[in-house]
This record gives sequence, structure tokens and C-alpha cells, in this order.
Amino acid sequence: MSNQDQQPPWGQKRKPQTPEEWVALFIKKIQEYFSDAKQPNTSSSGQGASSQPGTPLAGIGKLLTFIAAILILQGVYASFYKISPSEVGVVLRLGQYSRTTQSGLHFKLPLIDTLYKVDVEEIRKEEFGFRSTSPGQQSTFSRSGYEMESLMLTADTNVINVAWIVQYRVSDPLNFLFKVKDVRQAVRDISESITRRVVGNMDFDYVLGNRDLLAADAKKELQAQLDKLEAGISIGTVQFQDINPPEPVKPAFNEVNEADQDMKRLVNEAEETYNKVIPKARGDAKKMVEVAHGYAAARINEAEGETGRFLDILREYKNAPEVTRRRMYLEAMQAIMPEVASVYVIDEDQKSPLPLLNLSATQGVIPPKSTQQGN
Repeated sequence: MSNQDQQPPWGQKRKPQTPEEWVALFIKKIQEYFSDAKQPNTSSSGQGASSQPGTPLAGIGKLLTFIAAILILQGVYASFYKISPSEVGVVLRLGQYSRTTQSGLHFKLPLIDTLYKVDVEEIRKEEFGFRSTSPGQQSTFSRSGYEMESLMLTADTNVINVAWIVQYRVSDPLNFLFKVKDVRQAVRDISESITRRVVGNMDFDYVLGNRDLLAADAKKELQAQLDKLEAGISIGTVQFQDINPPEPVKPAFNEVNEADQDMKRLVNEAEETYNKVIPKARGDAKKMVEVAHGYAAARINEAEGETGRFLDILREYKNAPEVTRRRMYLEAMQAIMPEVASVYVIDEDQKSPLPLLNLSATQGVIPPKSTQQGN
């Protein structure tokens, strides 16, 4: 016997407890209704009263009432919705924009309002030339199958392999939902077009050495193009992850790069030697020139001084010859006498010199330098 056929005590019928039981009861009532309708309404002669079948509309009314209650509860439940802190809700009323709701519990009209939730805090990322296989602190990447995204041609007709990422977030939820059909694909297409153009306008060496500058230019142009489309997103980062020559030409490129590094090293060494030797030589030459100028100035000043002194003495000599001659004699003797050790006076009748004045500090020693004066 099934659960529906089991009767509770005291002769009362067991009421359905679940929607499945209500549906089963509804089907049973319909079956009983049609089976009773097919049977003729006959009364036996032995019975005092004819038996009347139960009215099926009462059970159907209860079922419809239950269904209506379920629909009302479902409508009430669908009228309230919750927005997470990182989301915003865009509500359309009969297909037309109604409002934007922030985080929290809100109300909307069931079957009239349509809700779209958009995460505005999530940092979305698009990768070009590679894909992250296991993101995290120890991320691993795969490059196989993505060469067509990263291979580019530079201005000097060299092929280069550029891998980059674009990070963005939603800034306008309404535009993000309804202005552009596929925002992600638009970001990929526009970013690839701009990056190819930026790289294609530069030489190979410039691209290798100025990736940050090129990434900033690409970010600025990408944001401008997306603003024109009203995509409703804000570009956070455009970063060139890896810039390398293609695999088939890597050995030749490495050799050229090593030769270029050697050349730069030799040039730097030559410039270092030049900076050490040439300034020193220039300093020595300037010093010699300055010394020569100083010596010339000193000799000229000395000659001019001697000339002036001689002219002054000549002028005084012309005014008083005898006085000037004696003064000159005394000045000469004043300069000579400190260097004279002994003075000898030699007479014509004398056989040997007689010391007149001993000026030597050492007694009994005849100095090698002497002055002889005859009478």
C-alpha cells in the first residue's frame, strides 16, 4: 500500500504534505472525475436512497488555490534580491533601463523588472601570445599555439615576438552590458591592432629597450578607442611581458647581441681612457701656460723695477755725483762685509801680510775668501 493510501487514525484522511503529493492527488481526482462521468447514475431498488458521487471541483479548487499560493510566494521571493559588496545591479523595466542599485537588499517587480548583476571590483585579464595554465605565485605559462598573436614586424623589417597582458575593470555597468555585444573580444581585437601598430612604427632595438614606454602608449590609445565605443571599462595595466626574436633566429640574434655588447664595452673602455688622459694632458698644458705667463710677468716686473731704480740713481747722481758715489760705495760694502772673513792690509815694504781685523768666528783658521787692500 502506498503512502497516499495510508489513512491516519480516527478515520481522518491524510492531507498531502509535499507538492508531489498535491500533484498526485490532482491527477487522481481527474482520473476519478472522468471515471465517474463514464458510469451511469443508477439506483438499486433495495436501497432507500441513491448514492451520489463526490464533487471533484472541490479538490480541484483546493489544488488551484495551492498553486496560486505557490506562485504568489515565488513572486514575493523573486521580488527581493541581494547585491554583493563588489557588485552593482542594473534593473530593466519592460526592457528599458530603470536604475542601478548598489550592494544590499533591494526590491523589484516580478515578471516586469529584469536584473543584471555586474562585478565592478573584479580585475579582468586578457593574455596575448601565451596563456596561464596555473595562475598563482608560481604561475606557469604555455606559448604553444599562440605564435600568431605575438609575431610582429618592426619598422626595420625584422620579426619580433611580443607577449603582453591587458588588465581592466568595469567602470560603467550599463554600457558594459548593452553598448558592446562582446566586450572581451573587443578588448582583444583593439589591443592587438594597437600593439601591432605601435611596434611596427619602431625599430627592433628600440622595441627591445623601451618596452615600458611602448606599453604606456598602447594603454593610452586602447583606452581612447574603448571610450569611443562606450564599452564601459577602464584599462588598468598594459604590460609587455616578454620581447624576444623568433625561435629560428635566436642563435643569430644572440651572436649579434654579444658582438654589440663587446663593441659597447670597448667603446666604454676607450671613453674611460680618454676621460682619464685627455683632461690630465689639458690640465698640464694649461698649467705650463700659466707658469710661463707668471714667469714672463715676474721677469717683466723685475726688469721694470730695476730700470726704474737705475733711472732714480742716475737722476740722483746727476744732482750730486760725489754723495751718490759714496752712498753707493757704502751700500756695496754693507752688502759685501757680512760675507768677508778677514781683512788684510799689505804694505809695499812689508814682507808678509799683517791681519788688521779678524772677522772670522774661528780663531787661527784662515778662511778661503778674503779681501786684499793695498795702500
